[in-house]
Amino acid sequence: MEKRLFAIFGDPVAHSLSPLMHNRAFRKLGYPGCYGRYLLRDGAFLREKFLSLGLEGINVTVPHKEAAFRACDELDGFSRSVGVVNTVVKREGKLHGYNTDAPGFLKAIEAFEGREVLFLGAGGTAHATAVILREAGYRVTILNRSAQRLEYFEKKGFEVHTYGNFTPGRYDLIVNMTSAGLKDKQLPAPEELLRALLPGAKGAVDVIYGRRTPFLLLAEEMGIPTRDGSEMLLQQGIIAFEHFTDGRFSHEEIERQMRPIFSL
Repeated sequence: MEKRLFAIFGDPVAHSLSPLMHNRAFRKLGYPGCYGRYLLRDGAFLREKFLSLGLEGINVTVPHKEAAFRACDELDGFSRSVGVVNTVVKREGKLHGYNTDAPGFLKAIEAFEGREVLFLGAGGTAHATAVILREAGYRVTILNRSAQRLEYFEKKGFEVHTYGNFTPGRYDLIVNMTSAGLKDKQLPAPEELLRALLPGAKGAVDVIYGRRTPFLLLAEEMGIPTRDGSEMLLQQGIIAFEHFTDGRFSHEEIERQMRPIFSL
């Protein structure tokens, strides 16, 4: 049987574990799929590249999740409401968009207590995740360097702040939603601000996975429990795989095949 082709689009993308996760699940579950990486510099060409490469589906990572939203013909209700897509599937010539990041993140933070959450950063991942957390009963505050990217959250009724108008308070969970620390040693916010925030937190989470970012190292130095983005990656990948394979396999079946990748 001819293999169906899938990929992850992003910039950077070489570090992604998604090909290992999906290819292992394809092989173990006997599905004729093959999953690769594609370095996409300009999100405006996402649809063109998807179609020219003969793909059946993609995952989308930074910085192209909003471009993926614009590239789709059809959107599920949640993706349409948040304006961000990270999973695209072709069906009958049309591109269908989904957001698996948000439910993946919700699953990943179940181990932490408390409902007060502070997001550092206001990008595409934060858009969807803030909405689904609020629907699940969390109170989410957004802190970002500039005011422009906060407009989306303000319109949605979230409490928003820039560094200039923010007074540190007590939050149960502080989350780095930026790419700071992915390719550099930057923190997602000024160090003095983080040192004022972290002592009151019950946990610190970074959506970046596979490395101890400066943000997580600072939290650990201050004795705060931490978690990187690995569990979020796994959980969103399972949901994406369900879309790729049209629901042929259960969540539990897919998780059994993907989770071992994180212990290699």
